[in-house]
Amino acid sequence: MIGFGPRGLGALEALSQRLKSTDRRVQIDIYEPGPYPGAGPNFAPSEPAYCLLNIPYRDIAIRPPQGTTVGRFAEWQDQPIDPDSFPSRADMGRYLNARWDDLFAQGFKKTGATLRLIPAQVSRISRKGSGWRVESKSGAEAVYNEVLLTLGQPPVEADAQWAGWQDHAAQTKAEVAQAYPAAALAEQAAGWQGKQVAIRGLGLSTYDVLRSLTTAQGGGFDPAGYHASGGEPSRILPFSLNGQPPFPKPGNAALDALFEPLPEETAHFIQAATAAVSAGPEVAPSLISGAMVPVVARILGPQNVSEAEVAEWLETEWSDPGAQDRLPPMDALRYGIDLAAGEVAPSPGYALGQVWRKWQDQWRAAFNPGHATPETAKRLIDFDEGLKRYSYGPPLSSAREMLALIDAGLADLALTTNPEIAETEQGWTLRSQGREAKVSVIIDAVLPAPVLSNIKGLPLPNLITQGFLAPVSTDLAAAIAPDGTLCDQGGNPVPGLCLLGRLALGSVTAVDSLHDCFGQSADRWAQGVIERLSA
Repeated sequence: MIGFGPRGLGALEALSQRLKSTDRRVQIDIYEPGPYPGAGPNFAPSEPAYCLLNIPYRDIAIRPPQGTTVGRFAEWQDQPIDPDSFPSRADMGRYLNARWDDLFAQGFKKTGATLRLIPAQVSRISRKGSGWRVESKSGAEAVYNEVLLTLGQPPVEADAQWAGWQDHAAQTKAEVAQAYPAAALAEQAAGWQGKQVAIRGLGLSTYDVLRSLTTAQGGGFDPAGYHASGGEPSRILPFSLNGQPPFPKPGNAALDALFEPLPEETAHFIQAATAAVSAGPEVAPSLISGAMVPVVARILGPQNVSEAEVAEWLETEWSDPGAQDRLPPMDALRYGIDLAAGEVAPSPGYALGQVWRKWQDQWRAAFNPGHATPETAKRLIDFDEGLKRYSYGPPLSSAREMLALIDAGLADLALTTNPEIAETEQGWTLRSQGREAKVSVIIDAVLPAPVLSNIKGLPLPNLITQGFLAPVSTDLAAAIAPDGTLCDQGGNPVPGLCLLGRLALGSVTAVDSLHDCFGQSADRWAQGVIERLSA
C-alpha cells in the first residue's frame, strides 16, 4: 500500500475483515512517510483546531470494523458533543490515527497476515516478472504481487498563473503562500500585520485561511462580531472565477430534516441513477432530473413551487452549471446565511443541493461499479461537481464569521469576481468593476484538479509515462475497474496494480468525501484481493 491516509485506512480495514475467511499467508507492507498513519496530512492532528470539517457530528457515519476497541467517532469523544457542531479536522485525525493503532495491534490477529509500516516515500514502481518492484527514496526495494495506490491529492505542476506569481515573488518583496498546512500559514502570517493579502479561491479552504489570518493572530469572534488583535493584515481580499461563496449547510438537525427524501423517493433515485450511468450523455440528465424533480417539488410545496419550475432550474443547471447563482458576492453571502438559518424559504437550487447531498452514498453505489462511457461520465461528474456549491457547503458559523470580518473592515468582497491581476514592484494590483487594490501577498486556496498530466508527486509520473496509469478521457482522471484495478492506455486491466480515491475521478464519483474512504469502493477492492488470493 502506497500512501496511508483515510483512504488507505478504509481499504486496510476492509481487507482485515475479509482475510478472516482465508488461511492464506499474506505480507502487507504500508509505505507512509508521514507521522500520522490513517490521518494523512489533510487530517493531521498537529493542525489547528479552527480547521473544521464540513460535516456536523450528527452526519458522521464512518463505521469502525468489527472487533475494534475504538468505536464510532461520537463514542470516542471524551466529552459531550453538540450534534449540530462541526468537529475539527485535527480531532478527526486523532480518531483515525487511533483506529490505525488498534488495527495494527489486533486487527489481523485471526488472519494469516503480517503487517509492517515502512516510514519511507516510494520513488518508483516498475514491473518485475508477474509482480511489481517498489523502490523507496532510501534505495531499498522489494517485489510484491499487488500494489494499491492511495495517495490522495499528490503534488502537481503549478498552473501558469501561479507559476508566474511564484517567479514574481522570488524577484520582489512580494510573497506567495499555500493554504495548508494551516499551522505553517498562521506562522507565516504573523509577519503580515498591516499588509493587504489576497486569497485565490472562495471555497471551503478559504474559511480556514481567514482564521489563519485572524483568530490565529490573536483576534476573536463573539455574538457582537469580530474583535481584532492588531496583528492581522489590514485587508483580506478573496477572489475566484465566479465570485460566488458556497452555500452553508442547514444550521441544525430540524432544518436539515426538511430536505430528507422519503424511502420510496430514494428507491426511485437508485433505479434512475443506475439507468443514467448506462445511458448516453443526452439521456442521462433526464433520468437524474426525473428522480429529483418530484422530491424537490414536494419539499417546496409550501412555497407553491411547481414541478415545472424545478425541472426548468435543473435543465439550466445541466447546460450551464452555476448560471442561476449570479448575485453580487455580498448579497450571495447574506442570502446563503439566511437560507441555512431558515430565515428565508429554500430556493430550488438550495433544496436540490441538500437532497443531492443526502443521496451521495446511493449516487456512488450507482456510478462507481457501473461502466459509463467517457461522455456520460463527464456529463454526470460535471453535474455532481457543480452542485458541490450547495452539497459540500461550509458550516453556517463559518459563513457568519466571513460576514463578521467584512463588517469589521478586515475582509472585502469588492474584488471577488475574476479580477484582473497585474504585477507591481511591491506585489500585484487587483482590478474589477472600476475598483482596485494593491496586495503584497497572495495565498493559494484552490484544490488542483486531478489531471494526470500535471502530477509530479512520486511515484506516479513513471507509471503514467509507462502507460499503466491512463485517463478515462482528456477531461477525466485515471481509468480503473470497479475493484480499483488500473486500466492501461488500451483499456486493458493492469494485473496487480490498483488505485483508489481522487485520482480516479471519472471512473468513480463524489470522491472528496471522508465517507467514501470507508465505503463500497474499499469493499470491492478488498474482495478483489481475496478472490485473487483464492485463485
